[in-house]
Amino acid sequence: MLLTSYPRHLLRDRFLPALRISVGVLYCWFGVLKLFPAGSPAEEIAAAAMTKLTGGQLPTTVSMPLLGTAETLIGLALVTGLLLRPALMLFFGHMTGVFVTLALLPGQMWHHGMPTLEGQYVLKNLVLVAACLAVASDELTR
Repeated sequence: MLLTSYPRHLLRDRFLPALRISVGVLYCWFGVLKLFPAGSPAEEIAAAAMTKLTGGQLPTTVSMPLLGTAETLIGLALVTGLLLRPALMLFFGHMTGVFVTLALLPGQMWHHGMPTLEGQYVLKNLVLVAACLAVASDELTR
């Protein structure tokens, strides 16, 4: 069935929750991985970024569990729909930090003007940002 044949409210009522929940599951997954040493493929780059962002004042043994907990809580809020507005604010703050990494760690993010594998890992978050912009837009119009 073509999407244009769906009434607008059905699209909003069915597909936006699916989008919100799927992003939430991803966020929970990546957050939980950071709670276990060497559990996340992004741990090294996240640790380097957190060290740069905090001027080395926050040890990795603190920053990784903190980051993992924040990501997991964002994910749980997206999955359940509870405390969604504060979670979206935290999400966009987190994404700001994620994208700042592209400038903070240029040697690890870029090679001859092209993103490295780590840079691609960061850039894939553009899809999550777009998804959460749709979720936030829906939430703010309710």
